[in-house]
Amino acid sequence: MSIIIRKKTMVLSLLFSCLTSFPSLASVNDNVEALTLFANSEVRSSENRQRNLYRHPAETLDFFGVQPQMSVLEVWPGHGWYTEILAPYLKDNGKLTLAQFRHNDGKFKNERSIFWARVSQHLAQRIANEASFFGEPTLIELDPPTFYPPQHEQFDMVLTFRNAHIWNDDGNLSTTLETLFQALKPGGVLGMVEHRAARLSDISSSAVDGYLDEAYVIKVAESAGFTLVATSELNANLKDTKNYPKGVYALPPTLAMGQDNKAAYLAIGESDRMTLKFVKPTR
Repeated sequence: MSIIIRKKTMVLSLLFSCLTSFPSLASVNDNVEALTLFANSEVRSSENRQRNLYRHPAETLDFFGVQPQMSVLEVWPGHGWYTEILAPYLKDNGKLTLAQFRHNDGKFKNERSIFWARVSQHLAQRIANEASFFGEPTLIELDPPTFYPPQHEQFDMVLTFRNAHIWNDDGNLSTTLETLFQALKPGGVLGMVEHRAARLSDISSSAVDGYLDEAYVIKVAESAGFTLVATSELNANLKDTKNYPKGVYALPPTLAMGQDNKAAYLAIGESDRMTLKFVKPTR
């Protein structure tokens, strides 16, 4: 670890010592500042840090109400873009659990499943290799709609970033949200960010590949038992016209169209996204 990273780690440790010693200091500004330090950490790749411009991680996590003493479940963390922020933020006083893709037992035939199982394995190895930064998150698996092992009222907060459209495409959005509902403690928060489809009217929308209608997502979550308590435009992008040949995947970071209109897609930036905060009602 470089001298710069060690110095930053010392600064972050001092910051959290202050926050835990004086809870009244954990105001909105303090929380955003702490999250921003991790979002901008040089432990993260320059590519990941550049995406802060579009994903607004500190402000988004603060909007959901994350606090350093919470028990948090991050669903399908992928390459660990948010894990790089959540793990060091929670490691001293809270608990992070990662619901990764199912482990490949050698029986997978689907190329997507094989790829994402490999991604999960890579993230798990990185966490083990960089324990001083990540701490020791608990690793479980989610094969929608089922957790392995099962989770029942374990978490103060469940976070899912751009996963709902995959569950919906596979026909299990509703049942997966029901599983997340069961995993939360009463009063717990579900924070969701998802690609937002074009709204045509109060009763219709236009959803191309990767996008979901916001009203539809809210309705499905409410049917699973959640109560919508707040929405945010933090991750809105008015430049996103949502009418590309390969849907949301034409935009960065995927850039599925290759060199075809690449400059135009880069100028648009990442997708327009809904940011939704739900709670599990108390009994």
